[in-house]
Amino acid sequence: MPTVLETRIENRFRVQPNHANNNDTLHGGNLMKWLDEVSAMSAMRFAGETCVTARVNELDFERPIRIGDTALVEAYVYDAGRTSVHVALQAWREEPRTGETEKTTESSFTFVAIDEENRPVSVPELTVESDEGERLRRRARSRET
Repeated sequence: MPTVLETRIENRFRVQPNHANNNDTLHGGNLMKWLDEVSAMSAMRFAGETCVTARVNELDFERPIRIGDTALVEAYVYDAGRTSVHVALQAWREEPRTGETEKTTESSFTFVAIDEENRPVSVPELTVESDEGERLRRRARSRET
């Protein structure tokens, strides 16, 4: 059975002018795309199947990410149903020269595992194997209430 920490994925995206809105900050739609891509990788790592986005549960933009910054995106599976996979997400603004970070965004997405005919398929049970895995799971579940 996959563990919370085995599903954890981080990725970085350099924010270029073509990613920006008229305020010279990262366009929310670009960040949503990156969140979706990274969370899908996490869901598929967990399920061992193709996973498609079923729902954006919430998406809170807390601070902007400027042109020239790096968007650091973290995703991990924190819960699963019979065919669904729940992925927690956070994004940070990272200053590429210093590595200084500031949390900018928090979200969770729900995916459904599918087969070659696009039919839902069962996913494994999620295992919480460590204190860190339990901390991450609690953090994600606390946002649901």
